[in-house]
Amino acid sequence: MIKAYAAFEAKQALQSFEYDPGVLGEHQVEIEVAYCGICHSDISMIDNDWGMSTYPLVPGHEVAGMVSRIGGKVTSLKIGDRVGLGWHSGYCNHCTACNTGDHNLCATAEQTIVGRHGGFANRVYADANSVVKIPDGIDLEIVGPLFCGGVTVFNPLVQFDVRPTDKVAVIGIGGLGHMALQFMNAWGCQVTAFTTSDAKRKEALDLGAHQTLNSRDAAALGAAAGRFDLIISTVNVKLDWHLYLGMLAPKGRLHFVGATLEPLDLNVFDLIMQQRSVSGSPVGDPLTIARMLEFAVLHNVKPVIEIFDMADVNKAIAKLKAGDVYYRAVLKA
Repeated sequence: MIKAYAAFEAKQALQSFEYDPGVLGEHQVEIEVAYCGICHSDISMIDNDWGMSTYPLVPGHEVAGMVSRIGGKVTSLKIGDRVGLGWHSGYCNHCTACNTGDHNLCATAEQTIVGRHGGFANRVYADANSVVKIPDGIDLEIVGPLFCGGVTVFNPLVQFDVRPTDKVAVIGIGGLGHMALQFMNAWGCQVTAFTTSDAKRKEALDLGAHQTLNSRDAAALGAAAGRFDLIISTVNVKLDWHLYLGMLAPKGRLHFVGATLEPLDLNVFDLIMQQRSVSGSPVGDPLTIARMLEFAVLHNVKPVIEIFDMADVNKAIAKLKAGDVYYRAVLKA
């Protein structure tokens, strides 16, 4: 039996839960969970904000641990390997996306906490090709958030051939944004953070921003018209997107990784006249995750975390909902 913490109803506290995971598949591995990050996506699933939660629901898709068992046909991993598991725990392995290396775009990919149980537990199952080895040089306690939040902000740098000389900006300096600043700085970009307070300004500069813009200062924002090659939004709230489009350079891109649920209010002429783009992307494929981890080791990119015992999961979730966690909460199994 796997021991876990599960939500039994939407918007309710998690409770102790045990379940039988069944027979380990021949292409699967069992991971003994050492740490598991808490992502806002976990909270969205607990609260059924996206309308696809089933209960009981064991959240957790930023898993770091050790391989404890392997299926009969697994050759890529061995017992004792340090590994991580993110949003996906399996792929079809035969669609066009999978065959071209874009496993994260597989339409039938198994999502770690959608219709199955995740990593707020002592163990979790996953297909071996969705599990990524953790390189030496990264501590298990900090690596979990890289498997979702980290790769979510790293993936656009790869997908859109962002150049080291590009001028980039980040909206939302929180769980995702604080890692985006680090990655973009290490990538060689000129990095700007949109902030709303002096305290956030200092934090953003410490994390890798070269400059900041107060998102409530209309004059400062107006002066930034046509400046940025890429603006990444990590927030899940509605903003004046017309304003941010105006800050893009010709052929610039406004890219969404934060799941704002309200429709985007855009003026198409802001796109047409300067050949600008609006786009979005999910987490990365396993190869991109592996590349991100190697990059993080080389450039000392590390999520800023607070650690909680697994038994204190509800306390950690409450702090995260209140915005009192800087910047990622991690559960210790």
